[in-house]
Amino acid sequence: MSDPYPASGGATATAAPPSGANGDYYLPVGLPMPAPSPEGLGAEFWDAVKRHELLVQRCNACQAFQWGPEYVCNECHSFDLGYARVSGRGRIFSWERAWYPVHPALKDALPYIVVLVELPDAGNVRMVGNLLGDRRQEVVIGAEVEAVFEDHNDGKVPYTLVQWRRTG
Repeated sequence: MSDPYPASGGATATAAPPSGANGDYYLPVGLPMPAPSPEGLGAEFWDAVKRHELLVQRCNACQAFQWGPEYVCNECHSFDLGYARVSGRGRIFSWERAWYPVHPALKDALPYIVVLVELPDAGNVRMVGNLLGDRRQEVVIGAEVEAVFEDHNDGKVPYTLVQWRRTG
């Protein structure tokens, strides 16, 4: 299987076109739409992702990064938190090839690869996402990846997902 998201010559944070013969996305249509928590804690992150920007929560008092978003800094316990834009470049810290669907819409999309990506320019916080390309590709711990923004404009409310693509 060829990579539906070929490398872009080192560019960071690019939009991902639909993949597959039928114009579908990496993961199939029909999954629940991701949304910020009801309290709005992740709203700034999701708004930035729609603009194809990757943000990570950062303490304004001690400058420590943390992920996922919380109300208090894990380092200094300040409540003065914000978000900082990061490059979207990271490395694979861990991964799993999923062979069983966790949602009915995934039953025909197996296997898919879930990666835990460490972000060096964000204090080495880690984010989870899908690794694009051949679903049976060899995955190497430490491989360099970049964020890819996959726009979904086919539902009632448009949204964007952060996926990951190998750069090396």
